[in-house]
Amino acid sequence: MSPSVAVVDYGIGNLLSVSRALEKCGAKVMLTDDPAQISQAQRLVLPGVGAFKDGMDGLRARALIGTLRDFAVTGRALLGICLGMQMLLDFSEEFGTHEGLGLIPGRVLPIPATSPSGVPHKIPHIGWNELQAPAATKWAGTILDLVRPGSSVYFVHSFTAFPDDPSCRLADASYDGCLVSAAIRKGNIYGCQFHPEKSGEVGLNVLRQFLTL
Repeated sequence: MSPSVAVVDYGIGNLLSVSRALEKCGAKVMLTDDPAQISQAQRLVLPGVGAFKDGMDGLRARALIGTLRDFAVTGRALLGICLGMQMLLDFSEEFGTHEGLGLIPGRVLPIPATSPSGVPHKIPHIGWNELQAPAATKWAGTILDLVRPGSSVYFVHSFTAFPDDPSCRLADASYDGCLVSAAIRKGNIYGCQFHPEKSGEVGLNVLRQFLTL
């Protein structure tokens, strides 16, 4: 039987590309904004591109915030992608301070406008970058189980997640010397700042592993 996954439709995000990538990995995909369907899903993906406040407003307008929080405590696998990952945290400082889902304690802050040596660089961080494993972090048994450190994935973002607990940082990437959170995890809850659906075979392997959780 094909693994099933619900992709949350809250009026913002890269829904079709994420859904197609999951289907390519063998999943049976349900694109939905129905709280009842989301509550009953085997696995859940929260995609997203754009501003943090707009994303949370989209969830709020569809009465999905409580539904997602309830889903997270069931132990079933949940994956946030790009903006969807950022919304897993407590707060974002994008265009003011805005409350997130609070599933992984931490904040979302802007990527520094300069390198550690003070040289200005382009924001947003766009393009391919290598995944790094933080010290003492093991990828076995996680969504990165099939990925090797040094593999390149595709990013588009101006803000980065800072989990309160450093052990929640599953993978990092260095943008001109500035360390950004590439993937985070707390128990059954995962986030990818990069776009697995745009990251070739490496990204598909992330999604394949998610479907086995």
